[in-house]
Amino acid sequence: MLFPISFAEPLWLLLLAMLPPLAYVYMRMERRRHVALRVSRQEAMKGVKTWVVYARGSIQYVRWAVLALLVLAMARPQWLDDEERRRVRARDVFVVLDVSHSMLSRDLLPSRLEAAKALAARWISGRSGDRIGLVLFAGGAFTHCPLTLDHRLLRAFLANAQVGRLPEGTAVGMGLATALHHLGQSASAAGKAVVLLTDAENNSGVIGPLQAAEMARALGVRVYAVGLGRDGMVESPTRRRFEGGYDFGRRTMVLDTALLERMALTTGGRFFRADDATALNAIQSELDALEQVEVEQAVVVHRTELYFWILTVAFCLMVFELLLRWGPLRVITV
Repeated sequence: MLFPISFAEPLWLLLLAMLPPLAYVYMRMERRRHVALRVSRQEAMKGVKTWVVYARGSIQYVRWAVLALLVLAMARPQWLDDEERRRVRARDVFVVLDVSHSMLSRDLLPSRLEAAKALAARWISGRSGDRIGLVLFAGGAFTHCPLTLDHRLLRAFLANAQVGRLPEGTAVGMGLATALHHLGQSASAAGKAVVLLTDAENNSGVIGPLQAAEMARALGVRVYAVGLGRDGMVESPTRRRFEGGYDFGRRTMVLDTALLERMALTTGGRFFRADDATALNAIQSELDALEQVEVEQAVVVHRTELYFWILTVAFCLMVFELLLRWGPLRVITV
């Protein structure tokens, strides 16, 4: 790096411009004081110019140097130990997760929702260069976590995803449209995609799934749809109890694979079927291989704060100035 120093609070450096005028005014005021004699040793009275005479005229500059160092410390200079430019494979991706009541079905253990969360968490862990966000949907949809590079925070939001926070229903189109709202405003991404995790029991929402897929195609966003669960008799929630728990019973469920396949085909993405643990593991490897785009990023490896050392030098200079001023350079005013 050409200049390995940066400042975290550079506006404080503007105060340095005020020091020369203040020093000039101070020296003018010093000259106007009525002082008959300024000596600290008898030799100076005999016309002998000792080091004290020269030091006396220069000691004030130490004080101004201390002030300059204090201003410099407030600007928080930092030493950039290393900076490198490297090519990484990155995208802007939203995970759109179904949190409707049917996702509590137990054909995938411990439930469809927990299986989907585990799949998403493992996938996020392998996408260090991507900005990833999280949208939850049921009868409505909301952004649970915006696009971020802090994947630890994202996984915490993912683990917190629960059923029951949204109106009943499954609005697949609303979930996808919410993610598209954010991806459409992202101008810096090298590529954009949505990973949709749902059991596809679409039954609500003002925006339909296919309408949302057309919106995704117009924005250049690929949709990778993962259908969770198997067809047939499944242990699924039948009633929500007063305290918030659920009663379970067996009922017939059918995954609308045609809908998810058409959504993926419309956007140029892919459809995956996850009906057991083996299929989930296979999907994990296929999701890891989703297309990526190489982009160049500047990465600062480490920054070292320097203000402590500047304050140490300023303190030492201040002590030195006080020792001289009240010692060998002490002024006798007559």
